[in-house]
Amino acid sequence: MKKIEAIIRPFKLEEVKIALVNAGVVGMTVSEVRGFGRQKGQTERYRGSEYTVEFLQKLKIEIVVEDSQVEMVVEKIVSAARTGEIGDGKIFVSSVSQVIRIRTGEKDMEAV
Repeated sequence: MKKIEAIIRPFKLEEVKIALVNAGVVGMTVSEVRGFGRQKGQTERYRGSEYTVEFLQKLKIEIVVEDSQVEMVVEKIVSAARTGEIGDGKIFVSSVSQVIRIRTGEKDMEAV
């Protein structure tokens, strides 16, 4: 099993969700996060004053899938979340050694 974490722009969530549901993904966790990458924030103006927003608002999507689904899920996220501009986000893929559903005690892919 693999865990896919995608950091995306907030307005792209609906497109990514639709792409993943249509691809057969049965569940995901979405969190509001803040951070910065190479652009190190952005400069904005408010009432004539410039200020720097150092931590940009993003969303983090977490999905656990079978190893065979990783490439397909990553492709769906990339195609749905891409704008072509700096700040589109990142995807991280890591191994998951065990999953347990608390309610039933099911383990691994039965628990996903």
